[in-house]
Amino acid sequence: MGVWSWLGKKTLKVLGWKLVGNIPDDVKKCVIAVAPHTSIDDFILGRLAYCSVGKPVKFLIKKEFFDYPILKPLLLKLGGIPVDRSKNNNIVNQVSELFSKYDELNIIITPEGTRKLVHHWKRGFYYIALKAEVPIVLGFLDFKKKELGFGPTLYPTGDFDEDWKVMEKFYRGMTAKHPDRYNLSN
Repeated sequence: MGVWSWLGKKTLKVLGWKLVGNIPDDVKKCVIAVAPHTSIDDFILGRLAYCSVGKPVKFLIKKEFFDYPILKPLLLKLGGIPVDRSKNNNIVNQVSELFSKYDELNIIITPEGTRKLVHHWKRGFYYIALKAEVPIVLGFLDFKKKELGFGPTLYPTGDFDEDWKVMEKFYRGMTAKHPDRYNLSN
């Protein structure tokens, strides 16, 4: 166990959180869909979880965060990939192409796309995985149980509505930090 893995596990334990599940050992590339996402605490706790499992991860984050000189190097070091949400720049193609450049790559995406209440999850995470031919690992945070981690691995079939049933069933009952901002709908 590396120092970052040890530090992540110990910090989660001190904070009272339990890490559940794992990214399967045979999965070297995947999209990790994480929900619910209603607080900046989700990012911090999630990052500790990824340190704990000792796997390299990258995450999509709005490009505006990279405008702060003090944040930019930190976000890049942590695996941040800036996303410009103000225009249609085909993020699905850009991100799915990243998988061909790495032997091992796990990209974290929050399907809600924001910490605010949304009425429909964004589907980009699904189409990135489908195009890159990689599975989706269902990541989660449950503030009521103080558990976070990894659930089932879903291999997208191309039929979003059918695959959504599996995802919705898994995420149903999860408690967000701000439950009034969590809406489980597609």
